[in-house]
Amino acid sequence: MSNPTQLRRAVASSFLGSVIEYYDFLLYATASALVFGKVFFSDLDPLAATVASLGTFATGYLARPLGGVIFGHFGDRLGRKRMLVLTMTLMGVASTLIGVLPTYDQLGTLAPVALVLLRVVQGIAVGGEWGGAVLMSAEHARGRRGLWASFTNAGAPFGMLLSTAALNGSAALMDEQAFLSWGWRIPFLLSIVLLAIGLFVRARVEETPVFASAASSDPAPRSAPLLDVLRHHPKALLLGIGVGLSPFVLQGTLTTFLVSYGVQAGFARQQVLNGLTLSSGLAVLGIVGWSALSDRVGRRPIVLAGAVAAAAYAFAIFPLAGSGSVGLLTLALVLGQSIIHPMTYGPLAALYAELFATRSRYTGASLGYQIAGLGAGLAPLLFAQIQASTGGGGTGLISAVIAGFCLLTVVCTAALRETSRTDLDSAAATAPEARSRN
Repeated sequence: MSNPTQLRRAVASSFLGSVIEYYDFLLYATASALVFGKVFFSDLDPLAATVASLGTFATGYLARPLGGVIFGHFGDRLGRKRMLVLTMTLMGVASTLIGVLPTYDQLGTLAPVALVLLRVVQGIAVGGEWGGAVLMSAEHARGRRGLWASFTNAGAPFGMLLSTAALNGSAALMDEQAFLSWGWRIPFLLSIVLLAIGLFVRARVEETPVFASAASSDPAPRSAPLLDVLRHHPKALLLGIGVGLSPFVLQGTLTTFLVSYGVQAGFARQQVLNGLTLSSGLAVLGIVGWSALSDRVGRRPIVLAGAVAAAAYAFAIFPLAGSGSVGLLTLALVLGQSIIHPMTYGPLAALYAELFATRSRYTGASLGYQIAGLGAGLAPLLFAQIQASTGGGGTGLISAVIAGFCLLTVVCTAALRETSRTDLDSAAATAPEARSRN
């Protein structure tokens, strides 16, 4: 395994890369709930504009599995590091272009079309980033793989923290008209600065020793990584997707749908963003903490407990958020995003890496994670449509849907083998399907 210096660099690079990717990706999420409906869909009524805006948000999640397959293929063939440089560059350029995109009033229907295309590029980029970033940490680690790999997942809420703070700061410094006119663009234009910093850090990290060893012994794999995953690891892939769906549905609910719901319930935009900023910052600690514990007690017990807690919490979200109390709204966000959600989300980084063989690990981990990630993109759109069809209600049905996904996570986690003791460098790690039957 690699030396401690390279491990530190790998973890720092993975965390920072994830922060940058999710700053850009989740900045779009917040903007879609608060801004884009008024800027790019101004010809629609407010509720329909919100649905349309969240629809463009969902396209990014639909593109993520494609990014996972494309970059996973070349990452398993050529190495993790090269792909991570490409994904970061792609995301930074796409987000900067969103910051200079003309509005509907300036460009007509071409404006939302261009917005959707750039969102697809964002989805492809983040789809390729996550798997490579996780493997850079997990495959450099000698031990405590759950802890080190979790810094990639911890980058997501930290990216949300930065993106929400940037949008919040822009909104606070100007009136509503100025913010909708040009102020919302500032956080997107900052992406180019973050890109430069991220590329500098990432350039100092070496290829992972696990991949280098596998590539030297098998320089030209006979089958494509995707075919290897589908032929030899279908059970691991399907169970992994089932495990990951509820964390993503809850993530989409808390970071996107609840923002829109809170504003519609009468809270000021600033109050909702403040609660989201606080809960995002605390979520970093929750993800790292629960993931470190999973190294001691296993991935399955932490994820199972989190899924059960999330199912119960689903029925408390909307009473708290609709109470009219800023304190209770903030409590709903902090409880969900900082404590409950990290239990199911944090251990996913190491768990997905541990399910697949080295020469198909980037593809398998990315595909499982990104297909599960569709839950975060489609859930806000589904919930907005439920709201629209019920005249602004339907929260009981929404809570039941969230709880149903939590039940799916419980079933799939119970059926999945414990992976925390897997040796990524061993021959046994190449046959998780066979091991699961023993």
